[in-house]
Amino acid sequence: MVASPRALITGITGQDGWYLAKHLLELGHEVVGTSHREGVNALEVEGSSVRVVTLADTLQPTLRALLAVERPELVFNLAARASSAQLFDDPLATAEVNGLQVASWLEAIRLESPQTRFCQASSSEIFAGAAVSPQDETTRPVPCSAYGAAKAYADHLVNAYRRTHGLFACSAVLYPHESPRRPVHFLMRKVTHSAARIAAGLDRGLALGDLDATRDWGYAADYMEALRLMLAAKDPEDFVIASGGAHTVRDVCQVAFARVGLDFREHVTTDPRFQRPKEAVPRIGDAKRARETLGWAPSLSFEQLVDLLVDADCAALR
Repeated sequence: MVASPRALITGITGQDGWYLAKHLLELGHEVVGTSHREGVNALEVEGSSVRVVTLADTLQPTLRALLAVERPELVFNLAARASSAQLFDDPLATAEVNGLQVASWLEAIRLESPQTRFCQASSSEIFAGAAVSPQDETTRPVPCSAYGAAKAYADHLVNAYRRTHGLFACSAVLYPHESPRRPVHFLMRKVTHSAARIAAGLDRGLALGDLDATRDWGYAADYMEALRLMLAAKDPEDFVIASGGAHTVRDVCQVAFARVGLDFREHVTTDPRFQRPKEAVPRIGDAKRARETLGWAPSLSFEQLVDLLVDADCAALR
């Protein structure tokens, strides 16, 4: 029997890291993670304990040493400044973590372990200023924030190392993806969490920004499966990973509050302070390449995803 490749997941303690680790462990992979947090030595993933290595820095010598010790065949780079509140709050830190850190990984792999396959978790924020919708792998990146610009820079690096040095390196342009493990300051979780609390009598209302803002939401577990499929493919390619469905914030509120037997219109208000600048076109992803090349497809509909989150939030309050 051929052993499953050993995988290293950066930023393993976040939502995506947990779901990716779970998926890989179920397939028999040996998994190790990294974190910048001191004192995090292991991550519990449904009965399995995944070892976590603390990285004091992400300079190339440190990463080369890590590769020499761990010898991973797969590296999934999920580490990033990822909060929606950090799109432009500290451009230098964002450039360092989301951009230059990717350069360190690629160069370390080139010098120390060129056979290692590398997947970069990119973001639909690279298309924030796009003029066409839906967006796919041929859409020109037009980032409108430091976060998106750093992600676009990382994608260009991945392409350059793939073309120039022959590395198996690829970027997954991930559209918003949710789960019960998503922090509550992200919009869909904010809504489902509030619906559960209001239904339980713990809160009275929820203030949001533009209820007509459109997004393409999917399930985090599905998107992490796509990353694994990308590194299992014959050739390295970049992929847009998205549901392809266009839904408004109003849709999220309607489904979430209906799940707990409430009319969102009686509890949700709008506040201009929470509004983001309107986009020229809806940011919706076309994942046709992933469906046809990888055989990937979302497992949950939009309504099923919202119901899953609401049910989890209600259960957490019991």
